[in-house]
This record gives sequence, C-alpha cells and structure tokens, in this order.
Amino acid sequence: MKRAIFLASLGNGTTSPNPMVGAVILDKDGNLISDGFHYKSGMPHAEAMAFKNLKKDARGGTIYINLEPCCHQGKTPPCVDKIISSGIKRVFVSIEDPDKRVSGKGIKLLKDAGIKVHLGLCEKESLELNKYFIHRNITDNAFGVLKWAMSIDGRVGLKNGKSKWITNKNSRLLVHSYRARFDAIVIGGNTLRKDDPLLTSRGIREPEPLRVVFTKTLDLPEKSNLWDCNLAKTLVVYDASTANKKYLKRIPECVEIKEIPSDNPKLISNLLAKKGCNNIFWECGPKLATSAIKAGCIQEIMTFIAPKILGGVSSMNPFADFEFSDMNEVINLYDPEISFIGDDIFVKSTI
Repeated sequence: MKRAIFLASLGNGTTSPNPMVGAVILDKDGNLISDGFHYKSGMPHAEAMAFKNLKKDARGGTIYINLEPCCHQGKTPPCVDKIISSGIKRVFVSIEDPDKRVSGKGIKLLKDAGIKVHLGLCEKESLELNKYFIHRNITDNAFGVLKWAMSIDGRVGLKNGKSKWITNKNSRLLVHSYRARFDAIVIGGNTLRKDDPLLTSRGIREPEPLRVVFTKTLDLPEKSNLWDCNLAKTLVVYDASTANKKYLKRIPECVEIKEIPSDNPKLISNLLAKKGCNNIFWECGPKLATSAIKAGCIQEIMTFIAPKILGGVSSMNPFADFEFSDMNEVINLYDPEISFIGDDIFVKSTI
C-alpha cells in the first residue's frame, strides 16, 4: 500500500479534478507483477494502468489501491469491472471515495462479486495525500492555502508599498514549487495593480496553474503580466454589485471573465471547485486574506519570515482588522511544521 501511495503522489498537481491514485498488483504467490498510477484527468486510472502493465496473469492475486475504485462511467471505464473480470481474489483499499457517485458502491460491487475487500490500510497517509480532493467533494469548495512573506516585525512591505524582496531566493524558489501543486492561484485587484506578478511556477508545471484575480471595481491595468495567456490561463472574477463594467474593455479577449453577486470569497472557492479545482493557493493582500479566513476559505497557512526589520505603519501587515475584542476570539493555528530556508523561517500550519 505504501508503494501505491508513493505512485499516486507522482500525479501531484496534474490529476484535478480527479484524486491521486496508485495501484499495485501481486500474483497469487505474493509476487509483484504490476503497478500503475493516475497521471492526469482524462488519462487511464491507476487500476487500468496497472492491468495494462501486467507481467503475468493476475488471476487469484491481490491488488492494493489507496482509494476505492470507481464504479461509474466517466472519461474512462469503471475500474471495478476490470478488477472483477481479472480474477483477482483480494482487494486492499485504503479509504473510501468521497465522490457521491462512488462512495462505498465500488466496494460493495467487489464484495458482491465474491472478492475479499480489506478497508483501512494506511488510512492516515491516504487521507493526507488526497485531502484536497476529499475537501472539495465534501464541501463543494476548493481547499484553500494562504501564503504570505513578512519581516520578523510582521510587515509585508514598506510604507511606500515596496516589498521585493523580503525573503531570500531559495524561499521564492520554494514558492514556485508549491504553486506547481495547486490548480489555481488567487490574488486581489490591489496586488495586481501594485506588484504586477507573473503567478507561475516558472515552468515547473505544465500547464501552469490557473491565475485568478478577484476585483471589486474592475479598475485593472491595461498592461499586466497576467494578460499574457501564452504563459498561463487567467480568470478575472468581479463583484457585480460594485464593479464598473466600463473597465471590461481593458481586459484582453483571451482572459476568462466571471461575475459573482458579492465580495464573499466563498463564491470564488465554489466557482473554482465547479471548474474542477481541488485546491487554491491564496497569494492575496491583507483585505482579501482577512475576508477569505472569515469566510472559511482557508484550511492551511504558509508563512515565510525573513530576519529583517521593516518598521513602518501598522497597515503593512498580512491582515486587516479582524475586530477581535477578546483573546478567546483570536484564530488559533495547529500542527505547526517549522523549517529553515537559509536565514528565513518557514511555518506551515492548519486552521
């Protein structure tokens, strides 16, 4: 099962809206005769790849899969049918599929066919591997990770707005590698106007993640790195209740445009989930970051802390005012993972 989980992880960043799945087949004597993994949506599932790679007959053998095999016709045929017809006698499944089209039905079909099914092996590891996919299927919203970089005195920029560069080169390279694991990257209109970011993985992932700009006004620059759709796809989402549509003409035709009825970030999360995004990397400024946390759009936080003192006004911090009046109201973070990237400190935690 650990091998199946490792193989599944090779699809990190390319399988959405599907989960990451690996499969390992042993013959009736317990010898490894095949394995496979799901690489990309629309391509064969892990079980199909494993059967395609068979070195000998699997009849009487065992298959290990980190997620319940599908039993519905999608872009590819049901994997349960293939397992049943193969003559395999035992199936080890790590976790059930949260997709309502499957969710226990695949396991039942296997049992009804006389196959012994064992559920729960390496459950913790499999839940962690596919937490983005599971979250989207349970909540109908994309899993959100908020990232920011700040000085040791909690500033994200100077008084004049300059912030390049707070962290070191290796920290920035790590951000690029993280972007490659996400389906979409979200910023606000202020970040676009101030920083004109590329929001790419710098070629680590192909295709690049979807770049998303949320704007309340639509007053966006006529020239921007995000308008180059040859680098990556871009989506502009605007608040229909406040935006001035006269600015739409500034946005190139290659950029997708969607409107939502209010400035609630939850609407963006739901919109992107419907587009097949399992996860979102929020690289936004203080106001949108605060709104996203309040709306429950953020499940994890990544903080890069540089050993620098910027000083300046209090507004140059990662968040706007949450308006807490008591310490019992503050947001607690859990399970912190702390590491050093040169002189920078990297903290990853859950909300």
